[in-house]
Amino acid sequence: MKFFAVLPLLCLAVFSAAAQKAPAPETSSSKEPDTASRTQPDPAETAREQTELSRALAEAGTSSVDYIRALENHLAKYPDSPQRAVIEKALAKSAMDAGDNARIIRYGEKALENEKPDNLQLLDRVTRALLDEGGPDASKRALEYAKRLEQDAAAMNPAEPQGHLSPAQWMEQLDRTKARGFVLEARATGNLGDAAQATALATKAWETWPTSEGAREKAWWLAKQGRNAEAVECYAEAFTLEDPRSTEQDRAQDRRRMGELYVKANGSEKGLGDLILRAYDKTSAVMSARLSELKAKDPNAGVSKILDFTLPPVNGGEPLKLASLAGKIVVLDFWATWCEPCRIQHPMIEKLRERLKNDAGVVFISVDTDEDHSLVPRFLRDQKWNGPSYYEAGLVRLLSITQIPTVLVIDAKGRTSSRMAGFIPQRFEDMLEHRIIEARQAGPGGPG
Repeated sequence: MKFFAVLPLLCLAVFSAAAQKAPAPETSSSKEPDTASRTQPDPAETAREQTELSRALAEAGTSSVDYIRALENHLAKYPDSPQRAVIEKALAKSAMDAGDNARIIRYGEKALENEKPDNLQLLDRVTRALLDEGGPDASKRALEYAKRLEQDAAAMNPAEPQGHLSPAQWMEQLDRTKARGFVLEARATGNLGDAAQATALATKAWETWPTSEGAREKAWWLAKQGRNAEAVECYAEAFTLEDPRSTEQDRAQDRRRMGELYVKANGSEKGLGDLILRAYDKTSAVMSARLSELKAKDPNAGVSKILDFTLPPVNGGEPLKLASLAGKIVVLDFWATWCEPCRIQHPMIEKLRERLKNDAGVVFISVDTDEDHSLVPRFLRDQKWNGPSYYEAGLVRLLSITQIPTVLVIDAKGRTSSRMAGFIPQRFEDMLEHRIIEARQAGPGGPG
């Protein structure tokens, strides 16, 4: 769902809370109320404002343009709204959805003044919008935001993955974000007239995490200095690097600029093909080395199949390599400490496990999805869940688990045979047993 489709609910919830928490007016014999009394929101006014905003957002529906217009009209009518910062943040998010650079700058800069810690996505988009606007003032502001982006990413703990990323994915994301910060610093610095420093910053971006954008940025500023041969090599790296964020349009542009600079230096494209092949070998080796580094820290780096995953244990012991379960039916029980239904469902799964304990072809795996691992061991003790449990380590994102509890039944070939999101207590055990039987009927075999 688009952000702007759900954001009205957030705004209305905040307004509702403000209305409920607003204190009743105080009576006073003094002629002039004190400053604190004057700044307290009037409950009736807050309720009226909320009603008007609710109606305007309902009429806007899911149109980002109408949604933005409704919020701007509301701020024009209520310039001193106690929730102005929340509305401006909503406008910044909606402008990002709509690709409206002018509003990304207008509301994004205000949101970044008020929100701590920084929203890295908003920092990125505000910086890019300022760079697209151009001009010395915009470039100076962009440079400061780009530095914040790089520094904020550097300050985040690489040992504490967020957003259900695996350790390797989290480390890659942090390095990519730092690299993006250096790229934007390079662009702003170059726009302000220092092409040499821009080149150095783009080089730092490539060294932090190799991206087509980083190679492209370096090439641009090398060419600005007349260092065309080096620029051609960088464009070749941008062209050949396997980068999912580089579009076909980007690659076509890299090819065109590379060809123009090469012809300018050599009179024709003779020999350019060999240069591109060398760049391909170089970028492939660089990315292979990066993957090896991540693999040394996280066995799930680069993994895209269920049975290639390794799950770390909650209470010590050996990690579980799902590949060791190839040829069996695997029941993955995804739960969390905060999930009340999980406390009912998990014992039912244990009951079924006990019934099938003599069936060596079926394996039950308990998978915790909490981001805060410190909560889990005590929870297991309190709930008296005695079987082995494992942390999801990125499996949630790989399998697109969006609801807890969720139970997946994996067939003998490593394919998802059944996905049970939520559960019906009265029928759950029978339903799960039936799904196991269906998975078994898919037939034995190695991982597919």
